[in-house]
Amino acid sequence: MENEKFYHGSGLLFENFDLSHALEGDGKVKFGYGVYVTSAYSSAAHYSGSNDNWESHYVYTVEIPAKTDDNFIAFKQPVNPSIITRAECELQIEIPEKAKEDGKEFRKFLAKRFTPKEITDKKMSGLEGERQASRFLLSIGVEFIEWPYNWKNPSLGRNRAVLDDKKVKIVRIDSVKLDEKKKLIADSIFQIK
Repeated sequence: MENEKFYHGSGLLFENFDLSHALEGDGKVKFGYGVYVTSAYSSAAHYSGSNDNWESHYVYTVEIPAKTDDNFIAFKQPVNPSIITRAECELQIEIPEKAKEDGKEFRKFLAKRFTPKEITDKKMSGLEGERQASRFLLSIGVEFIEWPYNWKNPSLGRNRAVLDDKKVKIVRIDSVKLDEKKKLIADSIFQIK
């Protein structure tokens, strides 16, 4: 199966993705613990400006695993029954109906289940819960979490959190410039690798 082409925006220049740097963009793990990519080049450019300390802006063209019927969960979409079965078998529990009906709720259910009780810092315990949920999802064959690039018009593209940083292959790096609203300046794209 062929890989799919997506984009990642960052103010940092690097050769490989490494999830130990997961909070260096906007400091959040809002959609799950993974490498955030988008099908929209302009969206990746915008995210390259998400950290006000970044002076440079880069768009990475990447290849990621192709989507199959049961290797992803999607926000506001029912979770594939095969994924539910694998999760229930591994955890030896029944997944709540609410979590079965929405990939976001499924991910949140897992993150809460895996959040360590001994970590008292709420942000760090939440991050660890998300990290462990991603590891669990990978262990049952889920490679990414997906949501629309634009909630009002989902046909504009998709965003994904790829759960295994080693499965994100950089194929091109562009330097870009943004305007004051952090939007891509069209004629500013310059390939550097």
